[in-house]
Amino acid sequence: MLVARAQALAVLRIRSAALAVALLPAAAAAVLAAGIAMGRIPDGGAWSAARWAFTGAAVLALALAATVAAVVVRARPALSPTVPIAEEKAPDLYRLVRDLAERLEVPAPSALALTPDCDSWLEDRTHPAHGTPHGAANGPPRARRPRRRSTAAPVLVIGSPFLWWMRVAELRALLAPVVAGTGPSAHPDIAAARRFVRGLDAAVAVAAGRPALAFVGGVARLLLHSCRGHAAEMERGVAAAASERAQSVDYGLRIVAQEQVGLAYAGWDRLLNRVALPAWRMGRWPSRLDAGVVSALTELSRRDRLAEGFASRLGERPACDLLEEPGAIDEAASLLAARLFHGGPPDTGPDWLPVAWSQYPEEVVDRKWRLEAARLHRVLDVVDALPALTPVLAAPAGMAAAPTVARVLERLAGPAAGGLAEELGARLGAEVAREAAQEALTAQQRAFGAAATAEPWVDGLAPLFPLQPPRSGRELLADHVTAMVCCAAVDTAGAAPGLDWLDGPALLVGGARRPDLARTVLSLIEDGDDAPLRAWLGEVGVRPEKPVRLV
Repeated sequence: MLVARAQALAVLRIRSAALAVALLPAAAAAVLAAGIAMGRIPDGGAWSAARWAFTGAAVLALALAATVAAVVVRARPALSPTVPIAEEKAPDLYRLVRDLAERLEVPAPSALALTPDCDSWLEDRTHPAHGTPHGAANGPPRARRPRRRSTAAPVLVIGSPFLWWMRVAELRALLAPVVAGTGPSAHPDIAAARRFVRGLDAAVAVAAGRPALAFVGGVARLLLHSCRGHAAEMERGVAAAASERAQSVDYGLRIVAQEQVGLAYAGWDRLLNRVALPAWRMGRWPSRLDAGVVSALTELSRRDRLAEGFASRLGERPACDLLEEPGAIDEAASLLAARLFHGGPPDTGPDWLPVAWSQYPEEVVDRKWRLEAARLHRVLDVVDALPALTPVLAAPAGMAAAPTVARVLERLAGPAAGGLAEELGARLGAEVAREAAQEALTAQQRAFGAAATAEPWVDGLAPLFPLQPPRSGRELLADHVTAMVCCAAVDTAGAAPGLDWLDGPALLVGGARRPDLARTVLSLIEDGDDAPLRAWLGEVGVRPEKPVRLV
């Protein structure tokens, strides 16, 4: 705590030094004016000119300093996107946090909120721009004036996956060091230093792209650079003090809880990338992501011996039982996750609908496969029309080739098919890139269009955290050939689309997954060997010559 306070005082000294620099011309002008008035400095000549010069410089410096100070004070600090939780919706959770604060002998957080991420922190939301007077939120525009800065404790932000995966005792142990941070946050010097740094950061954001505020932005960046080291050391000192204070509460259980944090992060990342992202691209958002992470982690514990024993905890009371309506909270967090990680709209609409896990195979998996099969068929049509293509492989003039698996096998089989595979992969990559660019443009238009009325954290950026780096042409071609085969299996062999909690879309044959399909597809694409895939098709009962149904 002493280290944190010392660093906070260093930040405040930088603020005082900046103020002293701004007041220096005024001080010099005051000294000259007083000296002339008292007769100690001769009036007229160079001294009089110096007095007027310093007076003009003082007026200019004070005007610039007042402008910088006004922007720093009034600029709205960044606000993390969260789902607020009112006390009437989670009285047990509020009671747990307050009991924890009482045991730690620190102020209780002023409110609770959830974030769709595997992290927890305290956030100061006392800036006037972060709220409106009580009861004025729905009033006319002139009634929604910024409130005065309050002295309320910070808001406790909790990662929503923790509530569904962790048990009540584990959540309490995990939150102890975070809640303990309200003690240092209440210290006047630390609070003032934090406000100053946040104000500078917000001022830099306000001045960006505005030539009229170029001077304000330059001063704010200079001060922020000067404060950066001290602010970082202050936060480390606060974290160390909070951790030391929290050692008296559930220290042994906290070690187990930290293991659950790593596991929850792995499951959450896998669920977003493999399961949620395909749905978001289809215009659907899974409405129970937090419940899905429990299923994903349970499946992981079944497959991975390193996670053995974790699923046995599921018999204990989950932390989501502390919520009055966990389903509604999960839905709100899932919609926020879609907006954060994909740039989806803030509300449900005709092109942005929730999807339950029971509907996911039909509404997402099957549609995804058929869209990819249609894209592969279109690209094949383009490649078949190229002059360099062997005429034997092309469809007769005036006749469109049927979308069949047999057509794909004919094009990609044989030692000379490597060049065609490269061409298909490149063209698929270009088409997918065009669609992704259109999605990004649409998401940005949603963000800018809603910026005037939506939450203050939007700032015209969407998505804030894009998922999944670009894939290679070979990977895209493998995905599209797999989708074509899956569509044929569903249409001709009685297979069904399914959901694997860790791997996303899956093909079910006789109610069981067939993960061996990927190996045969890679053999076709990389080696031009279609024998393994033909053997797999025969085993499952797929008729490759039958056209598949496209979207």
